[in-house]
Amino acid sequence: MTSPLTDAAGVVHRPAGPAARIVSLVPSLTELIFDLGLADQLVGRTRFCIHPRAGVADIARVGGTKDVRMDRLRALAPTHVIVNVDENTRAAAEEIARCVPNVIVTHPLGPRDNPPLYRLLGGIFGREAAAERLCTAFEHALDALRERAAALPAQRVLYLIWRDPWMTVGRDTYIARMLELVGWHTVGDVAGQRYPRVVPGRALLHETDLVLFSSEPFCFADAHLEELRCLAGSDLPRFARVDGEMISWYGSRAIRALDYLGELAARTLACAA
Repeated sequence: MTSPLTDAAGVVHRPAGPAARIVSLVPSLTELIFDLGLADQLVGRTRFCIHPRAGVADIARVGGTKDVRMDRLRALAPTHVIVNVDENTRAAAEEIARCVPNVIVTHPLGPRDNPPLYRLLGGIFGREAAAERLCTAFEHALDALRERAAALPAQRVLYLIWRDPWMTVGRDTYIARMLELVGWHTVGDVAGQRYPRVVPGRALLHETDLVLFSSEPFCFADAHLEELRCLAGSDLPRFARVDGEMISWYGSRAIRALDYLGELAARTLACAA
């Protein structure tokens, strides 16, 4: 049986003591570290690790998720560095592994991967009780969303994450699997591409019930919404802005995200009535 302390790379980690020094290179997991009660052991983060705002203010920054400053990271003398397959580069993870004893690789692919993630980090850093509290809260929120989603109709959605070029999310992503919880099925999928480019013309928009503009990583403005309205012509689907952190951030934020997603689905349906 697989150890609960096995990370996404198949590495089995040993429990760490209170002297562990943690650097998180994953914004959503930096937030989880705080919610597990490990703030005092977090010594480094990326500039994109912005939650909780007050908590991260005094934590040293080591660059971005894709451009880690190795000199800064090494100077912090971490015992553990948390990385993610999508957020960070393989080259960076391999370089970090040459100078840091423990690199924890994560790769949640859907909402149900959150409880094992809580247990992985909680187990490594001695916060098992806190991890179980998060697991319980997640399961309660998921049950509530499922009950709510049972009354919602299935819809085809175009979830936009970038402009110039226009980009969406593939069906094998965490985001797409979050959307599926409320019966939202993504369009614009391209086999083998997790974040494909799309041409949001009439052909694509004709098969779309709802266009979702994510707040990250691209900050869409009103002009971009109007541009898409012009492209749609008479086949105008509904539009909505989406808090991208709620839909794409795994970790402890995913618990609140389940309620947010239910509210969003109900609101967009009401607007269509």
